[in-house]
Amino acid sequence: MNPVKVVQPVGIIDGTQVDQLHQQIDAAVDTGASIILMDLQEVSFMDSSGLGALVVALKKVRASGKRLCICSLNQQLQILFEVASMDLIFEIYKNQDEFQETLLATAPS
Repeated sequence: MNPVKVVQPVGIIDGTQVDQLHQQIDAAVDTGASIILMDLQEVSFMDSSGLGALVVALKKVRASGKRLCICSLNQQLQILFEVASMDLIFEIYKNQDEFQETLLATAPS
């Protein structure tokens, strides 16, 4: 079983997309993966309700004993995370390659 499940939302994450995002997270948790990587490379815009949905997802993932990581933030998302201090709460990686390198470096041998 793959310990990592990648979720890749596309387009805009706002109040109209929150339910779909929650469904993607729930499905990822149900796969049994120990880490869920939210790759936001294809997300063009996120508002505060989208960010709130990620916080709810983080709590849900942690409650199930798993980790939620985020990668590939564009400039708008980076600013949103920094202004809301979410960059201090989420594990954020530059891209999937950096995530994989970090994961391999910290994996027990």
